[in-house]
Amino acid sequence: MAAYPPEITGPESERLTEVVKDWSIAHGLTVRPPPAVLAADADPGNILATAVPVTLFPSPFPRVCFEQGVHVQKTYNELYASISQDEEFLTQIVKEIGNSDEFTQALWKVHLRVKEEGYVQNLSLGLFRSDYMVHQESASSHPQVKQVEFNTIAASFGGLSAQTSQLHKYLSSAEYPLLSASSIGKGHLTLPDNKSVRGLAAGIRHAFTAYGESTTGHPKCVVFLVQGGERNIFDQKHLEYEVAGPPQSVPVFRLPFAQATQHTRLADGGPGRQLLYTPPQLPHLTFEVAVVYMRCGYGPDDYPDAGAWEARYQIERSAAIKCPSVLTQVAGTKKVQQVLATPVGAGQAPVLHRFLSPASHAALGDLEATFTNIYPLDTSAAGRKARELALDPEQCKRYVLKPQREGGGNNVYRAAIPGFLRSIPESHWDAHILMELITPPAVRNTILRNGALESGGVICELGIYGTCLWDQREREGRGVRHNEMAGYLLRTKGDQSEEGGVAAGFGCMDSIALV
Repeated sequence: MAAYPPEITGPESERLTEVVKDWSIAHGLTVRPPPAVLAADADPGNILATAVPVTLFPSPFPRVCFEQGVHVQKTYNELYASISQDEEFLTQIVKEIGNSDEFTQALWKVHLRVKEEGYVQNLSLGLFRSDYMVHQESASSHPQVKQVEFNTIAASFGGLSAQTSQLHKYLSSAEYPLLSASSIGKGHLTLPDNKSVRGLAAGIRHAFTAYGESTTGHPKCVVFLVQGGERNIFDQKHLEYEVAGPPQSVPVFRLPFAQATQHTRLADGGPGRQLLYTPPQLPHLTFEVAVVYMRCGYGPDDYPDAGAWEARYQIERSAAIKCPSVLTQVAGTKKVQQVLATPVGAGQAPVLHRFLSPASHAALGDLEATFTNIYPLDTSAAGRKARELALDPEQCKRYVLKPQREGGGNNVYRAAIPGFLRSIPESHWDAHILMELITPPAVRNTILRNGALESGGVICELGIYGTCLWDQREREGRGVRHNEMAGYLLRTKGDQSEEGGVAAGFGCMDSIALV
């Protein structure tokens, strides 16, 4: 692929900017305006939307790396379903994280409260996303994807990702052939299909069906539990509309987490603990909640008081199928990723053997090939070594420090690591993991952000979605009712940016041109 992406003239960039903005608005590739674009008091009715940051061209991505991520996703789905079933293992994880991470401890207390009275729903749903970056030791070595993290809660951008792929396919057929300096419109781009919305919705629909018939006499529904003032609402809306639409009509409601106990209750009488929802706009109607899909609840800010934790407890103890359950959310902590990726001593079986069914053991090598070096920061031998690396002013430049958190903006990079560690009590260090930075090959692109173009070097992060429905009581893969790869996400950021979150304002939406 010569001169990709192509150099474009001023008029050509103006034309592409206009086309991308209009297509994005027309097809819901949008977000609510961020404060940097529009002050909140300038839109009191919350009626405005703006195009999401996006690349003008799909970024080149090694076909072998894309296929590697797609190939292992169903095994990753099985792995994390199995981890969520292993309470003994998760108990040890929570113990090792320690009291320095109050949020994880509070989540675990919710599980223990429900366990004491007994769970009434054995099915769990996961809408997962495994994130990777391309790693290449040298220009002559084969590229591989290395896992950045595995998301078990609120794995976002499935809706916008599918739309971004459609945008770039439209441009490749209608606009790129018109560029004077480019031949990419003549069939030289290979853009993989992206069914992320359809795949994620299929997971929710499987859970909705598996819940069974309503036992309260009320119609069933799906509840999207969301944050108040959500700016990334259109990403969620694409998925909501796909779940609600034909061929199966499924009532879907959005419920702010802060209002959960106002509008939901457990059914009176009997041991079923069915979760009932009365929409505030339809007070004469009540629905039995079959699935609670959480697009919130992944960080401490969503739990400002004891009432929020009581809401999570009510949902967890109910008969609704949770996506995710508390156990699945804890399975997604960085500590679990570190334990899985840390090499074991001679004569010891890999930790992965504990979780994968014998039929899946052949895939162990494929999973391990995606691991990068990750270390604990506890007082074990590996942890003491990691502390030395993290505090060394030169060695630390090869690492990123991560807490047990989802969402962008929480990591500490390179030279900032020693100062950060010294700013917190040493007893809190074991709540973090130290990950070796992945160095991707150089890529160039142009980003359209808030109406302005930014051209230069970029870094791409691939996310592969997966959906899994399983029975918590049946181990070694026998309880899996549904397991599928569910599309992909490509997020891109300038190569000078540390963080990659689109909603957090660091990255942008992108799609793949296979090379």
